[in-house]
Amino acid sequence: MSDFKATVLFVCIHNAGRSQMAAGFLQHLAGDRVRVLSAGTEPKDQVNPSAVEAMAEVGIDIANNTPKVLTDESVRESDYVITMGCGDKCPFYPGKQYLDWPLEDPAGKGVDAVRPIRDSIRAKVEALIAEIDAK
Repeated sequence: MSDFKATVLFVCIHNAGRSQMAAGFLQHLAGDRVRVLSAGTEPKDQVNPSAVEAMAEVGIDIANNTPKVLTDESVRESDYVITMGCGDKCPFYPGKQYLDWPLEDPAGKGVDAVRPIRDSIRAKVEALIAEIDAK
């Protein structure tokens, strides 16, 4: 039996921006109360540099994260599956808590355009932590 209250999987197409920022915030804000996973249906070879810079501005280092491919196993392991613009490409398993966060894709955008996306993600992650803690 682990000490984790929940396992949360963040999924987007490239696992390079939104899902990496969300995972960074959740790990930072919830610490070891929550197990954090992130993946993409078509992962890029590196995390979006603008996302790395935007997160560094708030003291969270995601520079060494590596985009990972979404697997059925990672979905099965998770209590919460949070999708961010992957539409029908995300696998669905009964009994999981699915949330879809419609967020602008930071791909190809500079850090000025990524900051508001980052701040939206932080607010959503804080609400998610409150929901997990309430259970």
